[in-house]
Amino acid sequence: MMNELTRSTCSELNMTDENMYYRMMGNTGIQVSVLSYGFWATYGIKDRLSGDEGVKTAKELMSMVRNNGVNCFDHAEAYGNPIGEAERIFGIALKELQEEDSELWRRSDLVITTKTFWGGSGVNESGLSMKHCREGLDASLSRLQLDYVDLLFCHRPDPHTPTSTVVRSMTQMVRSGRATAWGTSEWSAQQITEAFWIARSEGLEPPQFEQPQYNMLHRDRFENEYFPMFNPPYNIGTTIWSPLRSGFLTGKYLDGIPDDSRATQEGYEWLLEDLEERRVKGEFEVVAKLVEYADKVDCSPAQLALAWCLKNPNVSTILMGATTPVQIEDNMGCIDVAKRLTDDDMSELDEILGNKPDPWMGPGGVGTRQLKTL
Repeated sequence: MMNELTRSTCSELNMTDENMYYRMMGNTGIQVSVLSYGFWATYGIKDRLSGDEGVKTAKELMSMVRNNGVNCFDHAEAYGNPIGEAERIFGIALKELQEEDSELWRRSDLVITTKTFWGGSGVNESGLSMKHCREGLDASLSRLQLDYVDLLFCHRPDPHTPTSTVVRSMTQMVRSGRATAWGTSEWSAQQITEAFWIARSEGLEPPQFEQPQYNMLHRDRFENEYFPMFNPPYNIGTTIWSPLRSGFLTGKYLDGIPDDSRATQEGYEWLLEDLEERRVKGEFEVVAKLVEYADKVDCSPAQLALAWCLKNPNVSTILMGATTPVQIEDNMGCIDVAKRLTDDDMSELDEILGNKPDPWMGPGGVGTRQLKTL
């Protein structure tokens, strides 16, 4: 089945832990660990994990997730300040790690991604024109010190470039060998299907995965709008971002804003506005109940939020943005929590959340969705 989980073995990854699972990334034939490591808002930020400190921390945390079976690392040309700094840090860290342990870090067993859209301040340094797709990917590969990426995303839809042009551009990136497959991020289902059928009709490469936001408080698009996309002929894979709603679902903002949180950092003032919106919507009360429920099922609030995402088989992989070993250790524990959560637990969580989308309206009436659980 497309979303069956497979367990890694000790010999495959030179690891001591056998508790990682993998899912197929859409129709690509590529298996990704159900937990991935993302570099957004973590590396290459001014006064935060940049330069030599960034490389040192990246090596430490990359080694930690890799030894726990993670094989997917997520990037974008826009990540970091200056733009691309996060990719540069990863490229240096990966080369050094490969020199230290070539077997654990062999390229053939890694899934490395990047995204193109925001590449600079010049008028032709952003968007999805053929020019920028080519130049943006070349710049990313140079920073990553790679010959190719496994998954290439169009970071956003481009209203100024025809979808047919985008499909031809992405096809060229794939057939030139600089990417093995391409997909989208925060595109609508209509935009994805348009690109898919243009590709099918013209003998080009179709989009095969999407990177949407998905978490306990943001679920309607993923569960309703995208639902038909998880079925044939599309079978799109997903790499979901913000599973903890920028840390909100951990409960750390219930008693104020911690001094070391992203909400206190320059460039993340939008998080303060987002937190105020959460307060107005009554979501602080929801999170407080989730914290209590996490205690009931003997896990951390972060583990509960991640496990809830993992229970949806249409989630191919969850992007973690942990910045400390403690956070990574906690995040990795979500797999065991997901295996323990029962149907009754999931129903109780839906009651707490109070935001379960209406059932998908399929042909002939209300569709019934049977989501496999771990």
